[in-house]
Formats: sequence, C-alpha cells, structure tokens
Amino acid sequence: MAPQRNPRSRKLRIATTLCAAVVVGAGAGAGLTGWTAPAPAAQEAARDVRAVAAAPSDVRAVAAAPSPSPDPFEDLTADEIADRAVTATQSATSLRMSGRIVSDGQPLDIDFSVNDKNQCTGRVKVEGGTAELRQADKITYMKGDEKFWRASMTSQGMPEAQIDATIELLKGRWLKITPGQEGSEDLSGVCDLTSLLAELDKDPEERRGLTRGPDAEVEETPVATLVKKKTDGGTTPDTTPDTTTPDTTTVSVSQKGKPYILKIVKTGGEEPGTMLLSDYDKPVKVVVPPADETVDISKLEQATPV
Repeated sequence: MAPQRNPRSRKLRIATTLCAAVVVGAGAGAGLTGWTAPAPAAQEAARDVRAVAAAPSDVRAVAAAPSPSPDPFEDLTADEIADRAVTATQSATSLRMSGRIVSDGQPLDIDFSVNDKNQCTGRVKVEGGTAELRQADKITYMKGDEKFWRASMTSQGMPEAQIDATIELLKGRWLKITPGQEGSEDLSGVCDLTSLLAELDKDPEERRGLTRGPDAEVEETPVATLVKKKTDGGTTPDTTPDTTTPDTTTVSVSQKGKPYILKIVKTGGEEPGTMLLSDYDKPVKVVVPPADETVDISKLEQATPV
C-alpha cells in the first residue's frame, strides 16, 4: 500500500488562506461582482474554506439623504460617475475594509486595513472564532483563538487528535509565515493594495448599464448611489420568464472630496454582503509580534497527537 500523505501542513495552509479569501473575496462577496473578479488564489481558497455562522445582516441600502448643493455629479451619467469612482479609489495609498461577506452561504466578518507598502493588519470572525492577521516586510503573522483554529481545521477534515495538538502548539502565539514557505504564496496578495484595486478596472464593460439611485449618506458623508441589477438566466422564446431574485449591487460614491467608493451592498444571488471602505490615505500601523510569541509554520510538523 502506498504511504498516505501527511495532511497537516496542507490543512494548516488552507486555514491560513482563509484571510486571503476574505480580503480579496470582499470584492465578489460584498458587491464588486460586475466591477471586479477575485484573484485565482482567493478563488481556490474560497472553495476550500467552509464555515457555519449566523445569517448575514446589514445588507440594506444606505438611508436616503439630501444631495449636496451643487451636486458634483450633476452633469454625469451613472456610468461616468462609476468611472470617476474607480479612478479615485485606485489612487488611494491606504484604506480600511469592514463588513460581512458571504460565499457559498458561509458568512465571514472582516475588519482590515491595508496600504500600498504591502502592509496590513486586521481580523476575521468565522463560526464564533476570531483570528488576527498582520503582514510587514513580506512576513505574515496570524493568531487565532481556539474556536477559530478548531472550526478552520475541522471544516477540512483534520483528525481530532491532530487538531488538539496543533491548537496546543499555537495557543497564545502567532503563526509566522515567511516568503517561500508553504502557505506564503496564497497569502502574498492579501496586502497588495495595488493589485486589489487594479481588479476594479479589470473589465470596464462589466460596470456599464448602471442607474443612479436616491442620494444618501454613509457615516455622515453625502454619497451618490449607483445601482446595477443582474438576473441569471433570462427569457427566451417559448419559455417561462426567469423569476430568479435579481442580483442587485448598490455602490455609494462620496460626493465630498475625492469620489471614493464608501460602501458596497449586494442583495440577492448567492453571495450577499455589505462592505464599508473608509480611512482612505490614513497611516496603517502594523505591530510585528515579538519573536518569543511566534511559531514558525515549519514547527507545525512537531504538533503530533499524544
């Protein structure tokens, strides 16, 4: 009989790629579908990650509010406003993403700040567990509580004894992943702000056909709302019209200062969610954990069941 492959490193790699799926998947899960496409690594990670949590919340559009006078977008079509929003957002040197996204019916809560120097810091919640992630100098640090690690590893079929041993090794410590180590490739794009924002303009034609909804406010900032509805399927001659719930994306664009994207809400379809974008161009401070509080990912091979 051929020897069985030890699943430990692979399983922990998948667990660590959860954050990659969350950050890059914010585009697909929170309403950027039609404006962007998630990177292949994030797509692969998203397929591997399975977490059960509460039903998504806060997927309502922002409350209506008076538009500023004069309206900075008065002479622009919705598509032209979108063009300006993408250009402005891509010029950002840093930003914060927070909210809830859903992939394959599995909710993930994130709060993440990233800059154009490949630095980031934030946290993710899944199935009652929480994990923090930091990246600086191309080194990734990840610290999860027991619920997070157990949910992540259990969802991948890792043996219970192995899970217990690994959790014991990681208890109160940061998992350290350096370039070239297993898992580093999947996480390499997490803090690449330029690549994340480049996806906004990957296919400009996908964001055509927008309509302008009622003006509103996002955290007391006046915004223009851009709406796109997309229904899978459609109608064909001699067939029953498709009654699938429309996949609706609402993008809120700041009417004050640069026309940054401030909020994205997606309803309907299989990946609803809400994402707030804030703290544009503000410093992102990443605190590197002390060496005595870290565990190199190579040490996971030492996590053996008792």
